[in-house]
Amino acid sequence: MFSLTKLSLITLLLLSCINPAFASSAASMIPHDFTTKTLSWVAIAIFVIAYTFVILEDVIHLRKSKPVIVAAGLIWIIVAMSYAGIGRSDQVDAFLSHNVLEYAYLFLFLLVAMTYINTMEERGVFDALRGWLISKGFTLKGIYWITGALAFVISPLADNLTTALLMAAVVISVSGGRSAIMADKTLKGFVVLACINIVVAANAGGAFSPFGDITTLMVWQAGKVPFGGFLGLMPAALVNWLIPAVILSFFLPNAKPEPKKEETRLKYGAFVVVGLFIFTIALAVTFHNAFHLPPMLGMMTGLGFLQLYGHHLKNTDKSHVDDNRIGRFDIYNQLQRSEWDTLMFFYGVILCVGGLGALGYLAQVSGLLYGVLGPTYANILVGVMSAIVDNIPVMFAVLSMNPELTQGQWLLVTLTAGVGGSLLSVGSAAGVALMGQARGIYTFMSHLKWAWAIALGYIASIGVHMVIYDLSF
Repeated sequence: MFSLTKLSLITLLLLSCINPAFASSAASMIPHDFTTKTLSWVAIAIFVIAYTFVILEDVIHLRKSKPVIVAAGLIWIIVAMSYAGIGRSDQVDAFLSHNVLEYAYLFLFLLVAMTYINTMEERGVFDALRGWLISKGFTLKGIYWITGALAFVISPLADNLTTALLMAAVVISVSGGRSAIMADKTLKGFVVLACINIVVAANAGGAFSPFGDITTLMVWQAGKVPFGGFLGLMPAALVNWLIPAVILSFFLPNAKPEPKKEETRLKYGAFVVVGLFIFTIALAVTFHNAFHLPPMLGMMTGLGFLQLYGHHLKNTDKSHVDDNRIGRFDIYNQLQRSEWDTLMFFYGVILCVGGLGALGYLAQVSGLLYGVLGPTYANILVGVMSAIVDNIPVMFAVLSMNPELTQGQWLLVTLTAGVGGSLLSVGSAAGVALMGQARGIYTFMSHLKWAWAIALGYIASIGVHMVIYDLSF
């Protein structure tokens, strides 16, 4: 998605959610080249203006979803007018259907993940985890490393987006919640650095697994790299995370989180909800691996099980003890608490970038990169582009062009597309989701402040990969 798109989805979420058969047919759709037309330039201008509003969200206090949703509608009007002018209006529906389906997969996947996290929060799971971490004497710096390491290890299996949401929930809970963080400058600084660390770790971890990111899934499905071949990216991915993680750790406070004054206890059914969440992630992977179905379907099936268990929680006498009255728990309350600005932002970004792709911009950029710069420089720039335009459409364009690349080069573009989004907060689904989860704390500008450290990790990871696979410029 533009990185936004990438963000959007893109992320694992989308990540894991793409349908192989549909991806194959989508790759065969060749857009007409309208890049030299005035209307297409207007579309680019609209996108840049909308993106500027997203960047300035903290200054103008305009939710990031609003400008991109409007921009998406305007860009697709331009797409429709452009194709009507050459008598190919029917192709517009094919492009739009592909982008809407991509969004539907991402939306449903994310909605389930957010609902589970909200339910675990309501059952007191994160408060209990906070109490355990504090009781063990971990400092904020220790929690920073624990959550970062877990994000790196879990994301190859659960996907980077879900992993980032989960780890960020832990960080926010340990810090005492949003109100406490906003009132304490030290805590706010810690949460910003911890969120950056989680985003970088989750994206890096997702790069060496077919299930960790949408781009790795796409490359694997296209047959460019065998399943086990992605493990070759682990050393470079580890370097990509550790370098900025070490740099940021020097700026962490040495304080310990304040213990909660009231006693923390889990509500009835908390462990069952955690177990259902793990089972749901396993379902998503199984649906894709065993049945070649979109992971989204496994997530939605898991949501169904949570809804059934929620009915039990709503009516059991044991829940009555916890909630003071039967019926207080309602699974739909947890659905409503999802970060809707983030979900709608994904819609706007995916359709914006999809519209630009339909006008021929992504194909033109991809052709320019591989035709003029050569594979190594092109693959490095793909990562930079993924922080701005999103890795999904960029990778679609690369796969559609199908340049002659060695496996080492295919792994390089997989690495850069996966971790390049960490350069900006809107460059990956994980970053976008965390901006919503830690609204007003972890922002575009707070992430941009440390982009230089993330860039050092990005450059170093490329160097490590080139040495391992003996690549040259």
